[in-house]
Amino acid sequence: MQIIYKNVKEGDFKLKVTSLDDLWHLSQTIDEGDIVSGTTLRKIKVSGESEKAASNKRPVHLSIVVERIEFSKYSDNLRVLGTVTLGPEDVPKGSHHTIEIESGTTFTIHKDKWLKYQLDRIDEAVNEKPSKSMIIVLERDSAGFALLKHYGYDFLGEITGDVEKKEYEKKQPQKEFYSLAADELLSYVKRYEIENLIIASPAFWKEDFLKVLSKKDQKLAKSAILATCNDTGKNGVDEVLKRPEVKSVMAKERASKEIELVEKMLYEISKDGLASYGYSEVKKAAELKAIKTLLVLDNFLMESRQSGNYKEVDELMRAIDLSGGEIVIVSSEHEGGIKLKGLGGIAALLRYKPA
Repeated sequence: MQIIYKNVKEGDFKLKVTSLDDLWHLSQTIDEGDIVSGTTLRKIKVSGESEKAASNKRPVHLSIVVERIEFSKYSDNLRVLGTVTLGPEDVPKGSHHTIEIESGTTFTIHKDKWLKYQLDRIDEAVNEKPSKSMIIVLERDSAGFALLKHYGYDFLGEITGDVEKKEYEKKQPQKEFYSLAADELLSYVKRYEIENLIIASPAFWKEDFLKVLSKKDQKLAKSAILATCNDTGKNGVDEVLKRPEVKSVMAKERASKEIELVEKMLYEISKDGLASYGYSEVKKAAELKAIKTLLVLDNFLMESRQSGNYKEVDELMRAIDLSGGEIVIVSSEHEGGIKLKGLGGIAALLRYKPA
């Protein structure tokens, strides 16, 4: 993300989206009641000789008061929906419109007050480089590939081979399958400019694969980190994210930080320590200014917006922000987010245990 202009005192940021990861950050930054300004396409009607109206679209610059946002990691845009406050004469004030934000879009956000965690989110997006880390999870006859993202990971796909479990020579030899898997991996490495590779598997399959990979790309194989997992596919990737031997690679990835915080919170809960979970309990802790770190699931925020309860949640986060607490938006796309969802989507690490 690129900052074109900012005036925090006045509440204005002009931003340019430079990657799809930026959309994730913005989906957690833009709130109901903000004013978003940008260029969008407006449908107009023109009449031809047959007098039949045909639809056409032209670009217009609008400002809208945000009512809701729509974002999915499977889409390449962020939809901001609201009512028009400023636009050309043929666009009535108060009418509903949508501004679509995608990679390359330049737009402006105005907030009455920016919270610290929101400013931190913008700074993080500005200083963040595209992830260059990848995981391959494999066994004897299957290999799954995952590209680590700042909001979780993208599972790129899985390939399987026809390897005989006992007598390899009767079907596709294991080395031949691993050669195909290595070629598939290297195509992803080239496409995404991968610098960090984690090879994970149950048993000794990772070592066997590494030998094959080293013949194709010795430099990559030499720098790869091996990890053990008990499962394959997406479950295996979730497991690998928590492995201690990959912390050196994952330290720079947002997903690792979020999972670590959730695990720390679960540990505190297990020993009846400095943790609170569920909205009502977290609210009580916030009223006592006892919250050190708030963990809130992205889907929790989305659902609160859809149900009309976001104002109350926003006031809670503002109170925690003003008391010096850290606010971390946890992605629902990884195991940490799934565990947080099981606790109601909101939890907190505490400074002290309320009486």
